[in-house]
Amino acid sequence: MQTAIVRHILVKDKDLAEQLKKKILSGADFAKIAKQYSTCNSAKRGGELGEVKKGQLVPVIDKIVFTAAERILQGPIKSQFGFHLLEVKFRTEFA
Repeated sequence: MQTAIVRHILVKDKDLAEQLKKKILSGADFAKIAKQYSTCNSAKRGGELGEVKKGQLVPVIDKIVFTAAERILQGPIKSQFGFHLLEVKFRTEFA
């Protein structure tokens, strides 16, 4: 079974997601941006979703979490909830 440690930011607007991504890539603190802008419950934890299992997240996000490069900011990714920026800190596989 695969698991991943993930953090993310959820906003309603693609333009805002793009702006936030630029800020983070320019050195802004991910956790501070998440706390200030994210509409997800994880915002109060700096965007930390913690450990997630394959199939636990909405399909479009799940696919990115388990296929994208680790420690690279991904997004904006559109789901039914809005636009996500996410980073896979690392993945593990258990037998």
